[in-house]
Amino acid sequence: MTEQTVDLSRLLHLMERLRDPVDGCPWDREQDFASIAPHTLEECFELIDAIEQGDLSQVEEELGDVLFQVVFYAQLGRELGRFDMQRVADRLVEKLLRRHPHVFPDGSLSSRATQKSDLAEIKATWERIKSEERRGKEQTALLADIPNSLPALSRAQKVQKRLSLVGFDWPSCDGVQDKIAEEQRELIDAVNTGTQDEIAAELGDVLFSVVNLGRHLKVDCEAALRSATGRFERRVQHMEAAALRLGHTLAEESSDQLEERWNQAKRETS
Repeated sequence: MTEQTVDLSRLLHLMERLRDPVDGCPWDREQDFASIAPHTLEECFELIDAIEQGDLSQVEEELGDVLFQVVFYAQLGRELGRFDMQRVADRLVEKLLRRHPHVFPDGSLSSRATQKSDLAEIKATWERIKSEERRGKEQTALLADIPNSLPALSRAQKVQKRLSLVGFDWPSCDGVQDKIAEEQRELIDAVNTGTQDEIAAELGDVLFSVVNLGRHLKVDCEAALRSATGRFERRVQHMEAAALRLGHTLAEESSDQLEERWNQAKRETS
């Protein structure tokens, strides 16, 4: 395989021009790290959506949008004299070399492994190296580097996985399922006798336990919920189209009609 060379000079120059204090874009000049962050999150979700839709043309475009976010941050760092795109790329390469000793045994791009490593060994090494990195950053707390800004389901799953590394985990799905049943009973009690805050807390415990089950089943809960929501939306659209063919809307139909439409939509859509 030949080494790939990617020329980002035009993109970097464009970003520099957008931030030019004399004739740059007024909107781009006003931005900082905090103001760009929500746009980064949005662009990442748009990329994930394109991937899940299997639209590679859209994936290509969304990858460009995500890359632009990285370039934007690198320009901000350059203006502050802290880092630039080259330093970002170099630091990433160094980290990935360090985290893949099974591919680069002496820590250089030119080195090659002489023997295969099994997946369990690779995962264990990866977690050990990341743990050493956290200690090097004085992040000794087990959960210190898990971002608060992650989507709630993803963050719950990551927190649970991190705790499992030190043995704080259910040995099998059976214990998790029992925990879900326990949390459901506590939710019902809260609904019957508790305050709104207590209901919300108990519902959160149910969700957290369901995420734990997903982790044990090796299911990405964030992706699973997105998929379920997508199925629901497609079925509702099917129901709307069927009602429209008869000249009315779902709001005009009885609960029995809606139930019948829902069952038909489940049979006829994926």
